[in-house]
Amino acid sequence: MPEGVAYPKEIKSFVRRAGRTTTGQAKAVADIGPQFLLPYQTELLDFSAAFSSAVADPGQVEAVNRPVILEIGFGMGEATAHIAALLPEKNFLCCEVHQPGVGALLKRIGEQGLRNVRIVAHDAVEVIDHMLPLQSLSGVHIFFPDPWHKKRHNKRRLIQSPLIAKLAARLKVGGYLHCATDWQPYAEQMLEVLSAEPLLKNTAAQTHPELAGYAPKPYYRPLTKFENRGIKLGHGVWDVVFERI
Repeated sequence: MPEGVAYPKEIKSFVRRAGRTTTGQAKAVADIGPQFLLPYQTELLDFSAAFSSAVADPGQVEAVNRPVILEIGFGMGEATAHIAALLPEKNFLCCEVHQPGVGALLKRIGEQGLRNVRIVAHDAVEVIDHMLPLQSLSGVHIFFPDPWHKKRHNKRRLIQSPLIAKLAARLKVGGYLHCATDWQPYAEQMLEVLSAEPLLKNTAAQTHPELAGYAPKPYYRPLTKFENRGIKLGHGVWDVVFERI
């Protein structure tokens, strides 16, 4: 680094994009944010305490003992809310830095009466580093991360070996890591990076050899408006699903 630069600029995999929080989103943050927003902290998160107010339906696993799925970058929360409603037997810990998106997901939580979602409005990498115990997660969802199309920006892509190693270490044996993208070069990078992680295996390689390592779209991931628009324009979508061994 040049002289006088004490702290080199850290490469971020995200940009805090400007966006207007609507009145409804702001109201959701004020009304139910205290229940569903978790503060970032530099100590391990107690999942039981974090989800203790979740209400389990009769016959379901007790709320505090449910499997925990980490979601990184949920956008406006459309897919997150859909999956949380579809899988009430699981708890979802969601990271997003985009404030309108946080407000939008909280609004969906209130409208749909969801109880199994918690949000940390902070950089997911720091959340992983400081808040998540080893072998504590049953799954990780990373849907449509910023592809950073320009070659000089590829280094900003979220799916890189160091992050995948951290995520693999925090997955329970048998847990899964599911990534999805509509940008083929990024899909190829995802497949390469996950294949190189020794703690992960690609189950789709055996069950669906015709897909060349990619997985069929899992039933729980919905087709969002964004994805449907891309499909109509002829864009492909690639799902990559690996399991912790």
